[in-house]
Amino acid sequence: MGLTHGRRFLFAMVCSIAVATIYVAQPVLAQIGRDVGVPKPDLGWIVAVGQLGYLVGLAVLVPLGDMLDRRKLIAGQLLLAAVGMMVAAIAPGPRLLLIGLAATGLFAVVVQTTVAFAADLSTPAERGRTLGIVTSGVIIGILGARVLAGILADLWGWRSVYVALMLLLIVLSIAVLKQLPADHRSNRRTYGDVLTSLGHLFRKPLFISRGMIAFFLFASFGTLWSGLALPLAAQPWQLSAAQIGMFGVAGLAGALGAARAGRWADIGRANPVTGAALALLALSWIASGQATWSLWLVVVGVIGLDFAVQAAHVSNQSLLTATYSDQTSSAIGGYMIFYSLGSALGATATTMIFSTSGWAGCVVLGASFALCGLLTWALSRRTVKRTQRDTAAHRSVRTGTTQTGG
Repeated sequence: MGLTHGRRFLFAMVCSIAVATIYVAQPVLAQIGRDVGVPKPDLGWIVAVGQLGYLVGLAVLVPLGDMLDRRKLIAGQLLLAAVGMMVAAIAPGPRLLLIGLAATGLFAVVVQTTVAFAADLSTPAERGRTLGIVTSGVIIGILGARVLAGILADLWGWRSVYVALMLLLIVLSIAVLKQLPADHRSNRRTYGDVLTSLGHLFRKPLFISRGMIAFFLFASFGTLWSGLALPLAAQPWQLSAAQIGMFGVAGLAGALGAARAGRWADIGRANPVTGAALALLALSWIASGQATWSLWLVVVGVIGLDFAVQAAHVSNQSLLTATYSDQTSSAIGGYMIFYSLGSALGATATTMIFSTSGWAGCVVLGASFALCGLLTWALSRRTVKRTQRDTAAHRSVRTGTTQTGG
């Protein structure tokens, strides 16, 4: 049957707003730090605590998508994420702020439940295309959050950003209940069953290789977007939060350009696309490294990095959902554990390195992460080919058995 355009758009919107709650602080870190009393070397924790909450949610909440009605699960998690946003918006000091952000991160894993649900509602021939569109929502949320945060923070202060996201999350929870189909399950699995199946994935070479690529991919991504505001706010540029946030527009151009990666995955090119994207990611740091003297080169670097991240991310998820089609929520959730760890590492390491080695140190860090991802991809090429052969053979046997039985 497949998915309608309207439902694809709703899935993308859920992903966009939910993931924005984790990244929206990045362009206004300095403003938040001054207001609630967080020292400069510790600013990275404002972003990292959401990633750590996200990490916990990936392990304990996302597997629920393999046993419960995902329409109700998505709506409920959106509402709970809204509560976390409200707590952050009213926080008078760092402790309550971090609690609110950690809670929001915990329930922002609704993104992975949404991606898995969208993949399962799609036909096999359009699954990659659907993942490309829905995952574009994730990247739009990550990057568009910077634009939104910069504008709102300049107009009404950083707290207005969290109020706006809280309201959007509530509206989306209502839309999900009204517009998405019920997710009835024919097989009843216990929570222990889905956690066990998630644990088994960590023994699979394909899963581990895609996870490690995600770890390095988003560590590099986090290095750029957690650190870029620091040289742009300093001499000689001294840009405002709104101006810094506008660099997210360049990132959006790159990310949307890579939405075609889903179509490439549908015709069997997911793994080559991943390798090419990781090479581009490493090269993009040459341009981004010139942030102290050329804003145009920074724009080029941002477009290249976000194109590369989106292309590799969609390709990875296409491989995983095709290979582990009977446990898509667990596969996506487990994969994103690596993503969350990489993002948290990038966020915390960048602000610390900038305080000692400046932007040049951050550039070396981000490029090193990209090269490690490329090396992981190169070493795992045979594993991917072997797994794809085995999966195709298994499906052929299963289809033949079904037809014979019919």
